[in-house]
Amino acid sequence: MFGFSEQQIMAWLSPIIWPFLRTLAMFSVAPVFSQRAIPARGKVAMAFVVALGAQATLIDQPVVSVNSPDALGTVLQQVGVGLAIGFAARLAIAAVEVSGELVGLQMGLNFASFFDPVSNAQLSAISRFLVQIFTLLFIAINGHLVVLMAVIKSFDAFPVNGHFMQSVSQMRIHELGSAIFSSALWIALPMMALLLFVNLTMGIISRIAPQMNIFAVGFPVTLTVGMLGITATLPMMEQPLLRMFEQALGVFGAVSF
Repeated sequence: MFGFSEQQIMAWLSPIIWPFLRTLAMFSVAPVFSQRAIPARGKVAMAFVVALGAQATLIDQPVVSVNSPDALGTVLQQVGVGLAIGFAARLAIAAVEVSGELVGLQMGLNFASFFDPVSNAQLSAISRFLVQIFTLLFIAINGHLVVLMAVIKSFDAFPVNGHFMQSVSQMRIHELGSAIFSSALWIALPMMALLLFVNLTMGIISRIAPQMNIFAVGFPVTLTVGMLGITATLPMMEQPLLRMFEQALGVFGAVSF
């Protein structure tokens, strides 16, 4: 009659449990993976498949029993690192949202706000449009695969050892917060400069011809120029977004796009 000891069972389950928790935590906040269209059971199944398929590369990982005193710290570490990976990838999309809000403010379209079920927030029409475009770009450049690669590579930088606070201090995710505003400004800067020039032109016209109703003319002109500007500058927005992804996921050892 066959029998298995607790050490043997944990030697089989430990290499799968901890990558599973890290991947599942990443799925809860990462772009595309965190959408409500994907059911919770589907996310659990995908996380298990990723953890199972990663066993060929995750070698020499320590075995941590669920009954050991280090189990709680290990759980916190896996969930924390997984959330950090998804949050880092989400920062690039947040930069696009901020740039869309800046452009919409200059175009006068910020009053056209919609509820975004993905971010659970009100987004302007321009911001919603840019988010949808860059989400498609994220999939087209295999960004979802790069995020999965970041989860696998993160075990080299943050091995399973239960040192949660050490992993948090090593990731330094808070430093990426300033990158949101700098990247958003660089993305929106061409459109802001163009619309600023239009507003200055409208101001000069209102001084030259005071009888013209500048409020009735200015909005259609600003809206038309803004639409043309978005069409012209949209192809140039790819590089700032890619650099933002590389900077955010480079902390976890992900490959570049």
